[in-house]
Amino acid sequence: MVTDPLAEPGAAIANPQTSMMSDTLQAALHAGRRVYGTMVVSSSPFWPPLLKRTGIDFVFIDTEHIALDRETVSWMCRAYAALGLTPIVRIPTLCPVEAGKMLDAGARGVCAPYVETAEQVRTLVGAVKYGPLKGERRAAILAGRDAMEPALAAYVEERNGENLCVVNIESVPAMENLDEILRVPGLDVVLIGPHDLSCSLGLPEEYGHPRFETAVREIIAKSRAAGVAAGVHMVYGDMAQEAAWARHGANFMLHSGDAFLVEQQLRREVAQLRSELGDATGHVDDRLTAI
Repeated sequence: MVTDPLAEPGAAIANPQTSMMSDTLQAALHAGRRVYGTMVVSSSPFWPPLLKRTGIDFVFIDTEHIALDRETVSWMCRAYAALGLTPIVRIPTLCPVEAGKMLDAGARGVCAPYVETAEQVRTLVGAVKYGPLKGERRAAILAGRDAMEPALAAYVEERNGENLCVVNIESVPAMENLDEILRVPGLDVVLIGPHDLSCSLGLPEEYGHPRFETAVREIIAKSRAAGVAAGVHMVYGDMAQEAAWARHGANFMLHSGDAFLVEQQLRREVAQLRSELGDATGHVDDRLTAI
């Protein structure tokens, strides 16, 4: 764990091409180093080798908002893992069965959305870190009412030791319970969802608002001080703000996503082409509608 994370916020990985599968993502995060990844929503087989060449360390596969079935997610996880990119899957809701499905599919980490209590975190930790234990035995161990036999403890650690447990912190109630949440053993990463957090604060998409900025910095500072990695899923393109949060301590750098990046870059390039060729801006269908 990081002993003084805010004194020197994580240094960037020396060689971004180095595979985090050998020097595990979990080890890098616990050492306070920054790791870099992006959201993936496309199941195209072209994406894994393309993303490998970008120098990222992990991919964040979203099944909360994107219609990806279990078989598709499985081949995605295994393809990215084979290339040395750690696959982390966000499940649709905090459900230990869904978490187990994704781990069986090849995920090396699971993220649960909209987590607000320590008990919810313990549920996810149990699913991610304690398989194949289930039911009352796992509940008793998580609650401290029971202890694993040495052989079982070694077996569970060997199976799950490098699995990442990630929770989305994206509401005022989650912030109010953050100290308790961060005390749950086994939590690896707190990931801020800026859109939902801004809405919970009553500031929808006002990412430059001082109250939003204060909330983000508070979550990052508390998480890193507790030895838990922290990040913000930055999708709206303010690189200076993203870098400022990293300097403040964020070390789980989840930058944008395949769909967002394609739209942003294509929009810029098409606008540049229209400008250079003297064509009107806007969508052809919009102009035809106007006619």
